[in-house]
Amino acid sequence: MTASPLAPPAETNARERLARERADPAILRLHRALSRLGGVASFMNTGAHPDDEHSGLLAFLRFGMGVRIAIACSTRGEGGQNALGPERGGALGLLRTREMEEAARELDADVVWLGHGPEDPVHDFGFSKNGEDTLARWGEARIVERLVRAYRLWRPDIVLPTFLDVPGQHGHHRAMTRAALAAIPLAADPRAHPEHAREGLAPWRVAKAYLPAWSGGGDTYDDETPPPTETLAIVVPGREPIRGAEYDRIGEYSRRFHASQGMGVWRSGGRRRFGLHRVDTGEGRGEPAPETSLLDGLPATLRDLAREADGDPTAHALACAQDAIEAAIAALADRPRCLDALAAAAQALARAERTADDGFRARHGHRLARSARALDAALVEASGLCAMAAAEPPRLAPGRSGTLVVRVEEKGAADEIALEVVAPAGVTLGPADDDAEALVFRTGLAAAADAAPTPLFAAGWDALGGDGPLVPILRARIAGCRVRVPLALDEPFAVAPEGSTEFSPEAILAPLADPRRAWTIACAGPPITLDAPAGFRVEAEADGRLTLAADPDLAPGLHRFPARGPDGPAYRQIAIRYPHIGAAIFREPAVLRLLALDLAVPAGARIGYVGGGADRVGLWLERMGLPVESLSAADLAGDLSRFTTIVVGIFAFGLRPDLAAARARLHAFVAQGGHLLTLYHRPSDGWDARATPPRRLEIGTPSLRWRVTDPGAPVRVLAPDHPLLAGPNRIGPADWEGWDKERGLYFAARWDEAYAPLLAMSDPGEAPLEGALVSARIGRGRHTHTSLVLHHQLDRLVPGAFRLMANLVQPAS
Repeated sequence: MTASPLAPPAETNARERLARERADPAILRLHRALSRLGGVASFMNTGAHPDDEHSGLLAFLRFGMGVRIAIACSTRGEGGQNALGPERGGALGLLRTREMEEAARELDADVVWLGHGPEDPVHDFGFSKNGEDTLARWGEARIVERLVRAYRLWRPDIVLPTFLDVPGQHGHHRAMTRAALAAIPLAADPRAHPEHAREGLAPWRVAKAYLPAWSGGGDTYDDETPPPTETLAIVVPGREPIRGAEYDRIGEYSRRFHASQGMGVWRSGGRRRFGLHRVDTGEGRGEPAPETSLLDGLPATLRDLAREADGDPTAHALACAQDAIEAAIAALADRPRCLDALAAAAQALARAERTADDGFRARHGHRLARSARALDAALVEASGLCAMAAAEPPRLAPGRSGTLVVRVEEKGAADEIALEVVAPAGVTLGPADDDAEALVFRTGLAAAADAAPTPLFAAGWDALGGDGPLVPILRARIAGCRVRVPLALDEPFAVAPEGSTEFSPEAILAPLADPRRAWTIACAGPPITLDAPAGFRVEAEADGRLTLAADPDLAPGLHRFPARGPDGPAYRQIAIRYPHIGAAIFREPAVLRLLALDLAVPAGARIGYVGGGADRVGLWLERMGLPVESLSAADLAGDLSRFTTIVVGIFAFGLRPDLAAARARLHAFVAQGGHLLTLYHRPSDGWDARATPPRRLEIGTPSLRWRVTDPGAPVRVLAPDHPLLAGPNRIGPADWEGWDKERGLYFAARWDEAYAPLLAMSDPGEAPLEGALVSARIGRGRHTHTSLVLHHQLDRLVPGAFRLMANLVQPAS
């Protein structure tokens, strides 16, 4: 059988499995499971994007104080950048969702998602400088209601927004902070959103809310208002005892999973102090009382709950459970003793749950339920029970069948092992084919012909498991206790369309001056047809290819041709696989696009393209009909004179050491008559203002002050007759129409007098910036630097971006 193009190579999957297992030894798993049992207080950190969380603080709260933690995130980060590869938009949102889940796994945190991908109103639409604009686009009532729901569902004792709502901050951050605080009194009010009660969600009072008592300014942001006064300091002592690492370092262990954003840094001497400012929760309770600890006034342990239930059997059971938990934690290295103590704790907790009155259950039932789940997980770890679960195949098409396989590799101290399975709607469980002696459980899976595809973006992620649409649950008896624990699948399961419709090319550029009016498209995947609008015809060829023909009077603009299969719309499925996240598949409707435009390309241009994998500019230059060669390290060390123009892709100086090593050669290339075009870079991308470009060129910081976020911002041409703006395409007002997301970012702020600024633009109410496109004659050649997001506009098939890019790659003149 031929492997699916969406399936990973077996050896890659094996290496990833080995790396995951090696990074998570049994002693660390048991320690993590035991440390969950030490506390019952809960803390939610709210933010707008994956990577907004205060990782170092969360690491200390979870592993140093035993606090249960959650990260509430309003978007999937789909409007951001990608330092790893070509994923943009929804595909990037899925990548960053997986990064957030893996980052949360490192912190043993839950994730609560408030936005559900690019089609949801609450999404990352790109950088914003304005909280009001963000709330208008998200819908203020909508995001506040989703936070009310999150509070009632997850029941945090403490809420901390990551950023301050002050000018100079990202508009998404400001909006999320405002909404997070506004939702707190509403969550406690039974009159607010009564529809939640029909879903089983009761009102919940967040006991405390804080803001950071430090500025969020830095390389990116520029808080204009001083931070609020510190009312509480969290001082982080020492190191985590099992890992031997500072808690802030553990935070960086987590942040390294945000690799698409370049996160994860090594620094000696981690942060040991976090200042917080307590705020009124808006319920009319007056000024918060002074406090010496984050957990003042809160039940921190089961023993604190016992004091609240003083004088009845529940109090005694809770105190016994706490004593047994402390004994289990102390017996980490003695598994039999640890197991006995955990069993005693589980039995005592079960007694407390049986005897608790309704009032106590209403206030603390969620704490008991979570502690019971955590005890089950700890019992499994302490017992040595080890099982692996996999869906074969991991992606099941409607009408197809598969198998869920669970293998118990070590039973340890467990017996009476059995399996139950929770399957998604549209998937039927077949009869079990179990091997009781070998402890291998096989359950048939059958997806109905009309089974709906699994949503790409789940609503949450639980550190204790049970994530995903297909959940195998292992039942066992351990030390006299009945336990249930969900197993994580080797790869995520999904119901998804069969195959992927791929076009080659997936987009056609049709210069209006070219008389050609027919194009051949190779199609891979299931049989499809194309919906053709008036003025176009589609014919199927005998070899499976399609011919798209247009009338002679082809209209300028973007034309779309949706693909259809026998059962409805066809889909393109994009395999996303990186070692730090494993496998994911993004799904979108398959649509062939044709852009008809007035485009001329420079005569005699021979282009060398140096990419870092973060853009597709080289591909688009080829599609424009230009001769392009992607440059390797050997090419950069060789003869560059065969090129008229060398284009350096976004971030490339930070992603390619060979490019940084070739700076002197690139400078010589320019001096001898070549044209060097550099696309936008951050200061952190190996951009040395005095050494990277041929002449001094400084990127502005903080970046919020050196970007134009309005894609429709007026553009003033400062030098309309400059060679780069005059030909081969004369750049005019129409070329700035239809831009998406933003104009540009990381603008040049200061430069050598050799450079001439060619454009000026700004966001509303701000002073014009002239660093979006600068160019200098140097020796016999030219260096041009642009901070316009041309790579994004090319992907979006914006006509003006192609016309401007054609001009920018012309030979030096």
